[in-house]
Amino acid sequence: MTAFASPRVDAGAPIGPPPPAPDLPTPPPPVQPPPAPAVDPPAIDPPQVEPGAPPPIADPPPGALALGRLHARRLREIHRSAGWPCGDAVEVDLLAAGLLERLRSAQGHETLRLSDAGIGQLARTLVVNRAALSRHEALVEQVAREMTRAGRIAWRGLSLRARLAGAAEGDKPRWCIARPDVFSIRNTSVEAYAQPIVHEVKVNRADLLSDLRKPDKRAAYLDLGGECWYVLGCDAKGRPIGEPEEIPPECGVLVARQGRLVVARSAVHRALPRMPFAVWMALAKAQPVAGFDDDIQGLLNGIDD
Repeated sequence: MTAFASPRVDAGAPIGPPPPAPDLPTPPPPVQPPPAPAVDPPAIDPPQVEPGAPPPIADPPPGALALGRLHARRLREIHRSAGWPCGDAVEVDLLAAGLLERLRSAQGHETLRLSDAGIGQLARTLVVNRAALSRHEALVEQVAREMTRAGRIAWRGLSLRARLAGAAEGDKPRWCIARPDVFSIRNTSVEAYAQPIVHEVKVNRADLLSDLRKPDKRAAYLDLGGECWYVLGCDAKGRPIGEPEEIPPECGVLVARQGRLVVARSAVHRALPRMPFAVWMALAKAQPVAGFDDDIQGLLNGIDD
């Protein structure tokens, strides 16, 4: 019997890994990552967003209805009325979007009313409208409402043809297009009693000074109305943007203070026997500011205190 002697191993010698088996391939060396660049990569600027701006609106899903101002106006009209249907395309869109509901009375009459989703859509529209209303537009709206409360018929954003004197003495008269912020007349059937009044609204001092350097614009307003008023807003500190002495003496001055219109100086009244036919045509084609409904106010007479 043959005996095999084990190899002699020193006690202090290190023990390394066993040699690879002869039937297995040698593993490849690990891949080294590329060296880091010597300089830092360029910084990426974050997207610029205007402070206070609403978040971007995502694209509507496929097949969704695009509702615009016409749909929002129809929602307001139905909300304020008895809800009689019109049967047009706008109404079909609102019904398909689930913003309107059809109701049938016991007599078989069909009416419309806003659903819960329609009330929410109307509320969101009002929020957007209030946010879009600037200081100038808000003051114009206030002046127009004050004219309607005084029993007058008011218009906003008209384009009226006005007559100006010639550039030199003896020259032919000139014509221009005037765009007063508010134009109003009395609610009367007698042409001589119309008493047209022009209101020019200013909420910025730079805009006011620029306007005062345009005598032709002021002359056009005086040609259109028996009275011309400048309505001055206030700055961030509550001070008027101008003084009455800065306004030409032929114009009146109103100052908007704490939600009220205060007369700083009365306007010079000039009697106008009649308004030009072109002005009457422009008023006929424009939509006046909604005033108080006399028929609805008359219903309050029968209510006992």
